[in-house]
Amino acid sequence: MKVKRQSKIIELISRYEIETQEELADYLNKAGYRVTQATVSRDIRELKLTKVQSESGKQRYVALQHQGPFSDKYIRVLKDGFVSMDMAQNILVIKTVSGMAMAVAAALDAIHFHEIVGCIAGDDTILCAVRSTEDNVQVMDKIRRLLAE
Repeated sequence: MKVKRQSKIIELISRYEIETQEELADYLNKAGYRVTQATVSRDIRELKLTKVQSESGKQRYVALQHQGPFSDKYIRVLKDGFVSMDMAQNILVIKTVSGMAMAVAAALDAIHFHEIVGCIAGDDTILCAVRSTEDNVQVMDKIRRLLAE
């Protein structure tokens, strides 16, 4: 439950300009996660979220970038949500656990594979536009290696 909730938090802060813990708790409660302010506070600390000024001038939560090429939390989200993948020329189709596609897509975006131009996520399916068929094979290999770690 904690991993799904934290994945939802990553998804929510990437989608909305969330300024306060209370606002984040409201979004989580609307999404079906029964949370208290203390739980949200712990999740913020564990996810290493911080506030930055957005384009609108408001403060918003964002995930701190890991010192390495990408954070362990994104790999955890990928591992927890991943079911399978297949390719159709330069389109990578990733199947996920129901309800996890957006979080996994956000994790893929955060990992910054240079071969992936962008991702579109539904409930349990992600479509990734990849630069070429050859790049698609490389991305699939990279994802397999991440999942095997």
